[in-house]
Amino acid sequence: MSGYRIMIVEDDFSIQTQLKTLLSGNGYTVQAVTDFSKTVEQIKAFAPHLILLDIKLPGNSGFEICSQIRSFSDMPVVFVTSSNTDMDELNSIMLGGDAFITKPYNTAILLAKIASLLRRAYASGQTEILTWNGAALHLESSFLEYNERKADLTKNELKILYYLFKNAGKICPRGDIVDFLWDNQLYIDDNTLSVHMSRIREKLASIGLTGFIKTKHRQGYTL
Repeated sequence: MSGYRIMIVEDDFSIQTQLKTLLSGNGYTVQAVTDFSKTVEQIKAFAPHLILLDIKLPGNSGFEICSQIRSFSDMPVVFVTSSNTDMDELNSIMLGGDAFITKPYNTAILLAKIASLLRRAYASGQTEILTWNGAALHLESSFLEYNERKADLTKNELKILYYLFKNAGKICPRGDIVDFLWDNQLYIDDNTLSVHMSRIREKLASIGLTGFIKTKHRQGYTL
């Protein structure tokens, strides 16, 4: 069994059932949204590793839901939809979608895309724990531990800290972190890194790690 949880956000019951059967049969733990007036609440409660999201839904559209998801999570979002215009695909990318697959979909391609996104997002199989000055970064479980207190991390926060831990004691230029983190993907700017760093520092401070990451003026960051 893979251990990964996938949430289906699809209002067509027959397609929802097909996806449940397909994914469950391939080792995933699957849940589908049942109340489309509380979609985001159900997503938060299930805490999936990946979401399959239709565009045309009762209430909020898939685009609106994706935008809401990106306010609290970097989990992979795969649009699976019959809306196959170039504008729909562009909107899905701009709002933070990771893939765009049109119905009727090829099940083999869908499964391959899901597996690829999960590997990329969660570095499956990494059990290494990195340590620096009493802090331990758990790669597989995606959290930072210090004095028996834990801070859960999003995938991008984990990647940023992974890069800093791997280069602990060195100054890491902002551009190098951006290149490592997003692997030259589009629609990402330098300000986004600042937002992530602020969130990481808040989480570190919550477990007693104030000042753990230092800013070197016009140079970058260092532990």
